[in-house]
Amino acid sequence: MVGISVLSTTLVYGMRHSFSVFFPYILEEFGWARGSTAIMLSLSILIYGFMAPLAGILCDRWKPKIVIVTGVLVLGLAVTSCAFAQELWHFYLLFGILVPIGIAFSGWPVFGPALANWFTFRRGLILGLGQMGLGLSFAYSMFVEFTISRVGWRGAYFVLSAILVGLLLPPVLFLFRYRPEDRITSVPSAEQLPAVHTQAKVDSAIPSSGHNGSSLRDATKTYQLWCLIACFFLFWGIGHYMVLAHQIKFAQDMGYSTMFAASVFAIVGAFLFIGYISGSISDWIGREVPITAASIFSIIALIALLSIKDTSQSWLLYVYAVFFGYAGGLFSSTIFAGTADLFHGKQYGAISNLLLTGMGLGGALGPWLGGHIYDTSGSYDSAFLFCMACYAIASVAFWAAAPRHAARFRMRKSLNQRIHDKQVYKLGDTSKR
Repeated sequence: MVGISVLSTTLVYGMRHSFSVFFPYILEEFGWARGSTAIMLSLSILIYGFMAPLAGILCDRWKPKIVIVTGVLVLGLAVTSCAFAQELWHFYLLFGILVPIGIAFSGWPVFGPALANWFTFRRGLILGLGQMGLGLSFAYSMFVEFTISRVGWRGAYFVLSAILVGLLLPPVLFLFRYRPEDRITSVPSAEQLPAVHTQAKVDSAIPSSGHNGSSLRDATKTYQLWCLIACFFLFWGIGHYMVLAHQIKFAQDMGYSTMFAASVFAIVGAFLFIGYISGSISDWIGREVPITAASIFSIIALIALLSIKDTSQSWLLYVYAVFFGYAGGLFSSTIFAGTADLFHGKQYGAISNLLLTGMGLGGALGPWLGGHIYDTSGSYDSAFLFCMACYAIASVAFWAAAPRHAARFRMRKSLNQRIHDKQVYKLGDTSKR
């Protein structure tokens, strides 16, 4: 299951994260403004954010394998069609609408809940391992750049689509199981096992409520969930995606070659990979400290980027890549583990994917805003300073969500549910009398 998740996230998100590699070639051929061209990425992240909860709901209530196969086919067809695009609205439709639908149905909105179903203990480690493909998807951009140099940017879309369908469909069809009980009926599901939060040191004391954890409706009534959504909105949606969309073009503006810029992009992916693995530390020290560290590391990365003035300071570009990539991976694996601490249950797929909706809303703003600021000011400085503020506020929002109090939170929910059930029972008994 972890292996399939890594393969899927590498190939599926490689389509989205290769945007910054295709970006300069598309600008060169068509001569469009950066802001209006970057809207295709903003739109893609927005649609992805809205489709992610739907993917979670379909997997929780329908057939997850059919959802994934549908997503892979839609994504492959959309990517192939990008090779024929001639107008900006073609990219908006194909890359901005169809691609994110395919990604949502075949990416982390499906595999994240599946891993949470299979593994109850050490969720920080498992979810971090499962997301390693997201880091590899950035390194995948090196292959994308190589392919473009050989067959052109239009031909590269054909190659990427063929690799996606050829490599991903077989393991999904023959090996993927959304829940343990889909394969072996004697294996207990995650809901039957005690939820874990090692920081609280009361692992077995955390009850999974008599109603199989949080329902989607109940979760949306808690401020904890909205704090987590705001955290993802600010950190990845605005902060990281604004920078990722424009980092290669920024490096070119500083005088670096496209291949060198893509190689730095690959370093971001490599350290994103390491950051995902490092998310396991939250199983021992709690979720809040790693999120705070991720925000600090992101700010350091952007300070390094703002300090670059010419090609003689390439070492600052490497500092940026290391801190920025590591921060993104550490944040992602930790926030999903913290969400599972608070809300795991049969509807965890839909609940956790609301975080991706928050990211989608922020992502709709981030890439476009970065391009708009450059088009109006001729510099990315104000955009990067704005990102720093978003990282700081994201850290505060996560501390307010307080996964460190997951045991108390779930016990209180369980108690409230029992009181409610007792009241309902008494009212029913009174009506009979």
